[in-house]
Amino acid sequence: MEGVMILKKVLFVCLGNICRSPMAEAVLRDQVQRNNLEHKISVDSAGTGGWHTNQPPHEGTRTLLDRYDISYKGQTARRVRSEDFAEFDYIIAMDAQNIKDLECIVGTDADGKITRLTDYIDHPPEADVPDPYYTGDFDYTYELISRGCHGILNHIRKRHDI
Repeated sequence: MEGVMILKKVLFVCLGNICRSPMAEAVLRDQVQRNNLEHKISVDSAGTGGWHTNQPPHEGTRTLLDRYDISYKGQTARRVRSEDFAEFDYIIAMDAQNIKDLECIVGTDADGKITRLTDYIDHPPEADVPDPYYTGDFDYTYELISRGCHGILNHIRKRHDI
């Protein structure tokens, strides 16, 4: 099937979908655009909880993304849906609790789609990406997310010959 573009779909997941996962969505989308791969990789985000549905990213996330001139235009919080497990190739959680919550929604992850963001960082300083909603440290969260997104992009490019 020569000429057919293969689109890999990435879904970032955190608790409320207003801090970490929308930050990761914006950062990876920016990296994808800078590498002219929009036609091959798409990015979205969702939360395991629905408290913030239809709200924009947290002010701390927006301020940080503005500082780095990374667009979050059009992003609003949504809750993970069971259909997401069929639609997305990569479902990347921010922490161990997110993974447990995702497994409650989908059951067993037989396809191995669910991973943790820090799985894509060489020698991560910790296993989970701390939630800046509680820590207030959006800069540290951004540092981990930026490194993780770089790792994800490299992984996808190598694995799928993009």
